[in-house]
Parts: sequence; structure tokens; C-alpha cells
Amino acid sequence: MLNARVKLRHLMAFQEVARLQSMARAAQTLSITQPAMSKTIRELEEIVGAALFERSPSGVTLTAAGATLLRHAGPALRSLDAGFRAVHQTSAQAVVRLGALSSVEQGLLPRALVRLAQTLPGVRVQVTTGSSAYLLSRLGLGELEMVVGRMSEAREIRGLHFEPLYHEPLVLVARAGHALAAGDADAAALAAAAWVIPPAATTLREQVERFWVEQGGWCPPIALETLSLSLSRRYVLATDAVWVAPLDAVREDLASGVLVRLPVALEAHGGALGLCTNLSLPLSAGAERLQACLREIADEVSDVDEA
Repeated sequence: MLNARVKLRHLMAFQEVARLQSMARAAQTLSITQPAMSKTIRELEEIVGAALFERSPSGVTLTAAGATLLRHAGPALRSLDAGFRAVHQTSAQAVVRLGALSSVEQGLLPRALVRLAQTLPGVRVQVTTGSSAYLLSRLGLGELEMVVGRMSEAREIRGLHFEPLYHEPLVLVARAGHALAAGDADAAALAAAAWVIPPAATTLREQVERFWVEQGGWCPPIALETLSLSLSRRYVLATDAVWVAPLDAVREDLASGVLVRLPVALEAHGGALGLCTNLSLPLSAGAERLQACLREIADEVSDVDEA
């Protein structure tokens, strides 16, 4: 059973200090004094019998014991907050908190959201975008209910549950009429072309760099680094740059002929595109239904790809 000495203020203070890595900033956020914050953290450390933070002049960092507690305290506080809101706002619109990687923004996710609206009217979805590391860290803290996208190689996925939906390759595309689209996409031409790629410290960027190494240590000129699909698309359509894109993001443009897929195998096997959840945090009814919609659309996409 929960130690009766542990109060809600202890856990709230602990979570804020862990998030901000500063006693002073956490105290300001919770509108208490810094001495009161330090006292609250010391009380919690005495109760659990372990140091939760390493102190230094630049701030504080979690100890191993602190990291363990955070994995459980974050989702518990989020679940408790959801319970309070459910009690006091029973007439409020249902909200699903979703994290989405750029790999699903153009195809899978929009279709799933449309189907969700058709089958569960009134639900509101809050979509947060960003890198897999950022979104999975928020999922671990219970600030998101699930994350969807290509993230199977992300280190932050440890401790969470990943359900693969289908495998999807990265493809190299260019605008229609591009010189490389005429069959001249040899190694020298590709190495000389300007590339549009995902930013550093993303799983997609790691795959691109692995491809360059496998080709003999390429270092082609990089024209644009971004996770924005719309920006990448507009840039490539207006220039001679080539774009590394998830297939799901360019299916429609390839089908219409606006973009052309270059005959380059960026990876031996496609990455696993799927949804990630925090098993310690119960899903809302809206999130469960969205999961079902994602699975349905994923099955349809897989059937089309196989055909």
C-alpha cells in the first residue's frame, strides 16, 4: 500500500523538479518558496529511503532511484488528474492526447482521425508533433496517451509498449522532370545532388547516414534539414534537391506524378511504423477507439502495398 506519509504535494514537487532540473524554477512554477521546495524533496527522500536527485551548482539531475520513481509517479499523477477532470467536468468534450511523428502526418493519421470523427462524434484530439525522443519522453511522463509513427529504433521506447502496424520504407524522391528521374541516378550524381533530410538525432536521420556510409562514405550537400513534410515538399518541387521521405508521406504525389521515386534502396527493410503506449496509464475511450482506427487503416494500407 502507498505510504501514508507520502502526500500529493510531495509527488507534484518531485515531478516538477525532475522536469525542470531546478529547485528554484520548480518552486516558482508551483508558487512556493525555494526553501519550502527543498524541504518537500528532503521529506520525500526520507520517506522512500533514497536520494532522488544529485545536486550541483548548475541544478539537479535524477539519480537511478529518482528515475525509477518518476516512471511510476508521472503516469500516476496524470491518471489522477484525469480522474478529477472526469468527475468535475462530466459534460466536457472528451479529449485524446496524441503524439505524432512526421512519418504519419500525410497518410495514416489523417485517415484515422477522419474515421474516428465518423465513429465517435464529439471527441477532440490534441496532436503534439516533434522528434521521437521528445514525444516518447512525454508519453513516459503520462502527458500523452499514445505516440504513433516510425520509432522502433528510438532508445526512449524502452519501458513502453510498441505495437507495430506495418513496415514502411524510406524513399528518395524528386520533382517530376528532374534529371535523376530519367535513370541517371548513379552514385556520382546522387553524391553531387542537394539533399533534403530529417534533422540530426532522429531515427530517420540515422538511417540516411547509415546509407551514406554503406555507399562508401558519402557526404552530399545538405540543402534542408527538417521534419516538416509540407516544407520539404514545397522546397523539392521548386528546386533540384532530392528528398528522403517516408513512403506514407508521398504516396499521393507519386501516384499523381507530381513527385518521382528514384531507383535507390535507402534501406534493406522498411522501418516498423506503429503506435506506442504507456501500459501504466489507462487509455481513455477516445484513445482506445483511435487505436482501433489506426489498426484498420494500417491493414488497408498493407493490403494496397501487397497488391
